[in-house]
Amino acid sequence: MTTLPDASLHLGEAEAEQVFGAILDGEIDEEAIGAFLTEMSRRSETSDEIAGAARALRERMLPIDSPEGAVDCCGTGGDGHHTLNVSTAVSLVVAACGVPVAKHGNRAASSKSGAADTLEALGLDMEAAGRTAEKTLNDLGICFLFAKNHHPAMARIQPIRQRLGIRTIFNLMGPLANPAGVERQLIGIARPAYVPIYAAAKAKLGTERTFIVSGDEGLDELSLAAGNELADVQGNDFEMRRVVAVQADLPHAPVEAIRGGDARHNAKALEALLMGAPGPYRDAVLLNAAATLIVAGKTSDWVEGADMARAAIDSDRALDLLKSWIAMAQ
Repeated sequence: MTTLPDASLHLGEAEAEQVFGAILDGEIDEEAIGAFLTEMSRRSETSDEIAGAARALRERMLPIDSPEGAVDCCGTGGDGHHTLNVSTAVSLVVAACGVPVAKHGNRAASSKSGAADTLEALGLDMEAAGRTAEKTLNDLGICFLFAKNHHPAMARIQPIRQRLGIRTIFNLMGPLANPAGVERQLIGIARPAYVPIYAAAKAKLGTERTFIVSGDEGLDELSLAAGNELADVQGNDFEMRRVVAVQADLPHAPVEAIRGGDARHNAKALEALLMGAPGPYRDAVLLNAAATLIVAGKTSDWVEGADMARAAIDSDRALDLLKSWIAMAQ
């Protein structure tokens, strides 16, 4: 077994790529991996470490072809707020607006219900969704890239993450290793002060346009509660700005208003949202959908983006898309 370096010391990008390559290749003892990940999380990962680790994961993933302009919308998880599945709903809404969405996700590692758990509770067969991902992405404009299908090297890591029950660098690596190779993303992270560090990692990897966002209360998506940190990453550079709900003509609401539960609970809430249910969950989805539509180049205006998302819900296009997806992924 390979010996890991001292996790209290920062790794360079190349060294991080090598270390995480060894972890993913099964060359490290599981107990040592757990201790290493815990210590890295405690002292906070650097942009070099995140970029290097993401490169290692990218080198080992099973990619798919995707249409031009495909996007992804996801959160890194681990924020401890246990909210309803905002990015999953946003993916359906944005796809219903005509933007191809290659949704990359997993089962819950440190939350009650991950994207895969909720979609499965809605009736989407995860195995079939994986087999038909390229077809549904091209024919319907949406797919779910179940991490275990495209990152086989993660098979032995997932149980370690679940045992730890904390956010680790693997939460941060996943969104940077989308198997569809998307060049436009909305990525939510759980620490507002960490946005520029994560944005720097994304800039090292390059992107057409990506928003890295975090709610002031540590939410891994754009929050209605107060304000949000946003890094606008284009190419190999980024700039920081502040975003609040009123920019999209949406009301403020506390995080507790979108508190979720298990997969069944979250699935019912998502289905109700797609059927037009009003409230903070809908508003949170509209705000994050607006951001994704801006990243996708469909609009440059927050209010217009929210209006486009609202129309996709109220016309039943998003609900019909979900039904078609479930039917096709058989």
